[in-house]
Amino acid sequence: MKFLVVDDSPTMRRIVVNALKGFGYTEVVEAGDGAEAVEQLKEHTVDFVITDWNMPNMSGLELTKHIRSTEGISTLPILMVTTRGLKADIIEALKARVNNYVVKPFTPQILKEKMDAVLAALNK
Repeated sequence: MKFLVVDDSPTMRRIVVNALKGFGYTEVVEAGDGAEAVEQLKEHTVDFVITDWNMPNMSGLELTKHIRSTEGISTLPILMVTTRGLKADIIEALKARVNNYVVKPFTPQILKEKMDAVLAALNK
């Protein structure tokens, strides 16, 4: 399974990538914002997107809307990882059709639980 990790913070990308490696997922592509993520999606076939919300150039919410409206990638699982924990923000992300939502800070265990929930829902 190949992941695309999108976050403008190199430190946060490293935390997520290291967590994924700890779960046994070694195929990871990274992007520093949503616009870079769109380019990565053109170059790489990915199976799962983990994205931040607040980023320059193109936000995670804009990226989610782009993915959902693009043929061939519209069904990609998307996990939003963000500091935005307000109920209204979560509702907005879910309306954009993210598959799940994690509020920072988080533990690798919480990340794994959210990922597993997304994958379990897709495999039903």
